[in-house]
Amino acid sequence: MTDTTLNSADLSRRGFLKTGLMGTALLATAGLTATLSGCSASTPAQGFRVLRTADVALLSVIIPVIIEGSAPPANMPQAVKGTLQSLDNSLSYLSPELLKLTVQLFDVLASPLTRGPLTGVWGSWENASTQDVRHFLERWQNSSIGLLKMGYDSLIKLVLMSWYSRPESWAHCGYPGPPTV
Repeated sequence: MTDTTLNSADLSRRGFLKTGLMGTALLATAGLTATLSGCSASTPAQGFRVLRTADVALLSVIIPVIIEGSAPPANMPQAVKGTLQSLDNSLSYLSPELLKLTVQLFDVLASPLTRGPLTGVWGSWENASTQDVRHFLERWQNSSIGLLKMGYDSLIKLVLMSWYSRPESWAHCGYPGPPTV
């Protein structure tokens, strides 16, 4: 018979609080470092209103993994480009506080100091394989750190909202489009 009792020292309130505080401190330090090192330059990339060059680079690798199966492989480059445009448009209408949080999420993902330890992608996003991105998304989705789970949820929702707001995505899910008036 397997012993299923839990060691109470491992689940103490103090241990839980220490872990939470250390995680919060790590992410706050990473965000501050990214901001101070210039990773969060607020200049939008060419052709975008909000998304910066680093944001476009990381999202261009992440989007195909998230929308995989809902766009034909031959159309994936156009789907990614359109999703980036829709995402940028949506971000331009966010409140300043929500936009600030979203930019912080992108900063943590783009910064070389935080990208490796938090995502498992140690090189640049442009060199990340599809498997690397899948592993990163699964890692954040199943993380014991609530902040990473929230980051995963935000990232997935932003991308899916932007993708499914586009007419080329509607056929995949059986939506005929809005009625004509």
